[in-house]
Amino acid sequence: MRPSDFAEADLSEVVEQLTTDEAILLTAGVGFWHTHAVPRLGIPAIKVSDGPNGIRGNHFFMSTPAKCLPSATGMAATFDTELMERVGLELLAEEAKLKAASVLLGPTCNTQRNPLGGRSFESFSEDPHLAGMMAAAYCKGLQAGGIGACIKHFLGNDKENDRFGYDSIMSERALREIYAMPFMLAEKYAKPWCFMTAYNRVNGTHVSENKHILQDVLRKEWGSNAATMSDWFGIYSIDHSINAGLDLEMPGTNKWRTLDLMNRSIQSRKITKRTLKERARKVLELVQKCCKGAPEILDGDGIEQIGDLQAGREIMTQLASQAVVLLKNEGDILPLKPKEQGLKKIAIVGGNAKAVVLSGGGSAALKPSFFVTPYDGIVSALGKIDPDVQVTYSEGARAYMQMPTLENEIVTDDGRPGWIGSFHSHEDDNSMRPVDKPLKTMHIDETRIFLSTDYPKELTKRFTLRLRGQLKPRDHDCEYEFGLLSAGRAKLWVDGQLVIDNWTKQKRGDAFFNSGSQEEYGIIPLKAGVSYSIFVEFCNVRAPADSDPDEALMDSNGGVRLGGAEVQHPDDLMASAVKLAEEADAAIVVVGLNADWETEGYDRTTLDLPGRTDELVRKVAAANKRTIVVTQSGSSITMPWAQDVPVIVHAWYLGNATGDAIGEVITGKVNPSGRLSLSFPKRLEDVPSHGHFHSEHGQVRYAEDLFVGYKWFHHRKIEPQWHFGHGLSYTTFEYSHLTLSEPKVSDGDLNVTASVKITNTGSVTGTEVAQLYVSYPTTSELTHPPLMLKAFAKVKDLAPGNSEVVKLSLDKYAVSYWEDRISRWVIDDGVYIVRVGRSSAPEALSLSAEFKVEKRLEWNGV
Repeated sequence: MRPSDFAEADLSEVVEQLTTDEAILLTAGVGFWHTHAVPRLGIPAIKVSDGPNGIRGNHFFMSTPAKCLPSATGMAATFDTELMERVGLELLAEEAKLKAASVLLGPTCNTQRNPLGGRSFESFSEDPHLAGMMAAAYCKGLQAGGIGACIKHFLGNDKENDRFGYDSIMSERALREIYAMPFMLAEKYAKPWCFMTAYNRVNGTHVSENKHILQDVLRKEWGSNAATMSDWFGIYSIDHSINAGLDLEMPGTNKWRTLDLMNRSIQSRKITKRTLKERARKVLELVQKCCKGAPEILDGDGIEQIGDLQAGREIMTQLASQAVVLLKNEGDILPLKPKEQGLKKIAIVGGNAKAVVLSGGGSAALKPSFFVTPYDGIVSALGKIDPDVQVTYSEGARAYMQMPTLENEIVTDDGRPGWIGSFHSHEDDNSMRPVDKPLKTMHIDETRIFLSTDYPKELTKRFTLRLRGQLKPRDHDCEYEFGLLSAGRAKLWVDGQLVIDNWTKQKRGDAFFNSGSQEEYGIIPLKAGVSYSIFVEFCNVRAPADSDPDEALMDSNGGVRLGGAEVQHPDDLMASAVKLAEEADAAIVVVGLNADWETEGYDRTTLDLPGRTDELVRKVAAANKRTIVVTQSGSSITMPWAQDVPVIVHAWYLGNATGDAIGEVITGKVNPSGRLSLSFPKRLEDVPSHGHFHSEHGQVRYAEDLFVGYKWFHHRKIEPQWHFGHGLSYTTFEYSHLTLSEPKVSDGDLNVTASVKITNTGSVTGTEVAQLYVSYPTTSELTHPPLMLKAFAKVKDLAPGNSEVVKLSLDKYAVSYWEDRISRWVIDDGVYIVRVGRSSAPEALSLSAEFKVEKRLEWNGV
C-alpha cells in the first residue's frame, strides 16, 4: 500500500478506528517538521517547510539550495495577483516537491502596523485589502500545484519583542476590519488548507487557546475547514488549546501533547475523547488533501533534491523587477543610457552594493541556489548596452550589524569554499570534556552555522564542533577584524593564537532566535600573500553571563557564527566613495538594511539607515549631480536626504535575482511599475502606533485603532515621505472617463463596477496600476478612515498613445464595517465616494464619482 492511497480513505471509518493514543499522537508533530504517521491505518506522515519567500527544506544547517523570492512587501508592490498566482503554481509548488514538503508555512499576511516590527518584511502590506488579495493569489496558485498553504500568523502578531507573551489589545472593529481582514479575504478566495496561530495573546487570551478567534470567527462565521496549527513552540497548555480548536501542535520536540499528559487530561475531564478525535480528524483532512494534491511526495523517498539551480530564473527576475519602485526621477536621469547621455565612467558605492542581501532573517532565510549582487547586476546590464562604460567601486560606509560571514574568504586545505568540521561527543552527558576522536567529519560551506536539530543524533547531549580552514591570502598588508558569536560557547584561534574568547563569559544577545550571545571581536595583522589557519571550537552549552548565570544546554537552537572584514577607517572609506563620485559621470549609491537588522526574533529600534549611510548619500549627491540612490529594505526607512538627490529607487529584498532586477530597471530594459505596499514616513514619530508599539508589562495597546498606515496620514493630515501606492514610470499616464454602474443588491451582496480610461501619454511602453479608494458616507454615526483601498488593476505593456478601459469591481467588502453591538457586518445607506488614481496621495487621485446605497444591509460569514 502506498502512502498516497490514504487519499481514498473514508475518514469517518479511520477516525472510528483510532485508539485514544493514536488520536493523541496525530494532534502533535514528530521532530521539527513532520506530522505523525499511523501505519496500522495507512496514515502517512506529511512534511512541512519554511518559508514565505522560498522553501528552505528541513535544514537550517547545510540546507538544500533554494529559490528565494522577494520579501512579501516586494511581492505586494507588484500589485499583480495574476503573477503572484503564477509564481505560487509554477515556482513555489514545484520547489516544494523538490524539498519533499507537502505544506508550505506561508504566506505571512499580518498587518504592517509599524515598520519597526522585526518580521514586517514577511507581511504583504499595511493595507488589508492589498494584503488579502495577494495572500489569496499566493495560496490559490500554490494549492493548484498540489501543495498546502499554511497562512500565518493568525492573528495580531505584528511585532517580535516579547512575542510569546504580549497581549494585543484591540477593538473588535480593528480586529475585523484591519487584522483579520487579510485572512478573511484569503479564506473567501483561496481557502488555505491550514492556518497557523500566532504566538501572542489577543484581548487577554493566547490565540492558540482563543475560542473567539478559532471557533467563533474562523469556523462558525467564515466556515473554514482548514486545519489549525500552532507556531513552533506556540502553545502554552493542553486543555485550553485542545478545547479552543487548535488541531496540531508543532513541533514534536519538547511538546505538551504527550501520551502521558494528554491521557491525564482526559482522565481528569479537562478534555474529552470526542474533542480529541475532532482535532485528530482535522489533521487527517489535511493529510488527505496532501495525498490528493501531490501524491508523488508521499510516495517518494523524502530526500530533498536541489534540481536545476538556475531554474525559474526568468520568472524570479520578472517578479523582482516588477517589485522595484521608482520613487523619484528628476531630470529623467533614469533609465541610464551611457552612450546617449555621454556617460563614460559610473561609480557604484555603498555598503549593500556587493553584499549578499536577499531576504530578511529568521524563518524566511534560506541558502540561495544562486545570487546576483546589485553591483554585478548593474555592471552586467550596463555592459550589454555599452561595453565601453567604465565602472568603479567603493564601499563608502559600512551597513552591517554583524561582521559579514566568510564563506568566500575561508577555504579548506584542498581549496573548497568553507572549512572542515568535526563533531565530538563528550565523555558523558554532563561532561565538558570532548572525546578527541570525532564522531563525524564533514565539509561545511557556511560560517553561520545554525545547527538547530541537525547535528548527528549519536552525539552525547553535550557536544563539541571543531572547525578548521584557511583564510585566503590578501594582496596587501592589512589589519583584519573577526566577529564571533554563538548559541553555546566558542573560541577563535588564528595561526594558533587565541583571538576571541566567547567561551569563558558571555553577553546575551538576539542571534539564533534569541539564544545567541552578543558578537565578540578580535583584530590581527595580516601579511600580503600569506594564508592563515582558522580554528573555531564550539560547545553547545552556553557560558554564564553577568545578567544570566544559567549555563543552558542548546539542544535545539545551538549555533556559531564567524564573520570578518578588513579594518578600514570610516573616514577613509567615505573619502574613497566621494572621490570616485567626483570623478564619475554618474554615481549609483546602493544602501539599506539586511537580515541582521530586519529579522524574526527582535524588532528594529529605528527607521534610520545604519551607521554613516545617510552621510554617505549626502556627500555623494553633493559630489555628483547625477546621483542615483538604490535602497534595500523590507519595510519603511527614513530618507532625510530625499530632497537632496535626483533619483531614488526602492528595491526591497528581491531574492536570488536581486542584481538582475535592479540592473534591468536602471538601464530601462524594464520600465518600473512597482508601487509602495506601505507608507514611508518622514520620521518615526509620524508612525500611527508610535508611543504604543512596545510591550509594556505584557500589553500592546492598538490605540491607533482603524487608522493604520496611509489611513492615519490622511486622517491626521500628516504628509509622509512617500505615500502608500506611490511609484513612478519612465512614461506618463492620464486617467479619464470615470463612470460607476448603479449598485445592485442580490443574495446579500452589493455590486458596483467602476470604469476608467487610462492612456499612455508618454514616449515608451509602460505598465500602470490603477488604484480605487472608497470613502464612507459622512452621515454615518461612526468614524471611518477617510480613504480605503478597495480595488486595484494592472494595465500591462500599454504602448505610447494607446488607451485601455479598466473595470474595477466593488462588492460588499468595499462598503462594509463591523458593528460591535450586533456582531455583524453593516452597509450603511448613504452616499459613497469613489476615487481613482495612481496612489493614495490626494493629488494622485484625480478622478472621483459617487454612488448611493438606498437601504442599510447586514451580513455575516465571508
